Amino acid sequence: MPTSRDLLAKVKAEISEIDGAAAEGRLGRSTVLDVREPDEYQQGAIPGSVHIPRGHLEGQVEGKVPDKAKPLIVTCASGFRSAFAAKTLQDLGYADVVSLAGGFNRWKDEGRPWSEPRTLSADQRNRYQRHLLLPEVSEKGQQKLLDSRVLLLGAGGLGSPAALYLAAAGVGTLGIIDMDVVDASNLQRQILHNIDRIGERKVDSAKKTLTAINPDVDVATYDVRLGADNVLDIIDGYDVIVDGTDNFPTRYLVNDAALIKKIPVVHGSIFRFEGQATVFAPYVGPCYRCMIPEPPPAEMAPSCAEAGVLGVLPGIIGSIQAMEAIKVLLGLGDPLVGRLLAYDALEESFRTFKVHRDPECPACGPNAGPIVIAEYDDLCMPHPKEAPPAG
Repeated sequence: MPTSRDLLAKVKAEISEIDGAAAEGRLGRSTVLDVREPDEYQQGAIPGSVHIPRGHLEGQVEGKVPDKAKPLIVTCASGFRSAFAAKTLQDLGYADVVSLAGGFNRWKDEGRPWSEPRTLSADQRNRYQRHLLLPEVSEKGQQKLLDSRVLLLGAGGLGSPAALYLAAAGVGTLGIIDMDVVDASNLQRQILHNIDRIGERKVDSAKKTLTAINPDVDVATYDVRLGADNVLDIIDGYDVIVDGTDNFPTRYLVNDAALIKKIPVVHGSIFRFEGQATVFAPYVGPCYRCMIPEPPPAEMAPSCAEAGVLGVLPGIIGSIQAMEAIKVLLGLGDPLVGRLLAYDALEESFRTFKVHRDPECPACGPNAGPIVIAEYDDLCMPHPKEAPPAG
């Protein structure tokens, strides 16, 4: 009956091992895969290591280490588990796999570089476990979300679902700007608020809801009017702006300020049974002025207070805005840059239209002059509630 030593000897005869000096020389061109348990990994690891516990190796490695041609150094505590892992990786088709002799313990004793990796707490791993199962997100992506800062313009129909999903997803800092109070007529669609908070400042109501959903999230509130005098200071330091504003002057103001600060804007708008969403990536795709050079006359753009809106509609568009914000933060997929997504609730249909940068755009065009932040209230009359879809 073979012993564990016999099995180890057999496996070592079929794999390659290298010592710490050779492994350190290969770090720049190799992936280091650490197969220890989470509690071992948290105490220290080779910088830049990919961590997959040995028991999850077969199920997770192809998602976390997709390049089977890139050299791979496998390590554990002593070299025992890494030897078996190296054999498994060879069987899975990884072309250049070596096991670190003596493992991390010898590596550390030899004075080679190591660090205590940043890891999620046990509570966070439980909360975000469905994200961690996604190779496109994983622990690295979740940590990036926790480090991210998103500013929501408005805590109303669009801001409510966007804020709820961004908070639940673990975006570390959510800024919310809104100078309104909760009204009974809001509750048909503004799901951040409830009947007990009628008359309360919307930003305060929003903060109560979001911190109750996820204590990881820091909610910064701005109970002010967004204007030329404060927009650059408020948006400074945010990674993404989620625009749920309800009037054209503010949209132009935000567009120009975001271009100056080079912050992507996830735009959404709703009207009756229709909604739209797009992403304005400064100097990569079109800006708001490329899409809407001039606002329509006020009589051509009735507000939702005048024409109505189906309560579920902002939930759909605001959720799309949250999705696009997360895609931008993590570099996932194909965000709606240069594309306008139009939704018709009555048809239950989505259509996508291409939007190109305008070479004559006065804000982002190649011949545009310096951007001047100014008030645009004289361009059109602002509306008190959610605005009609742009265009």
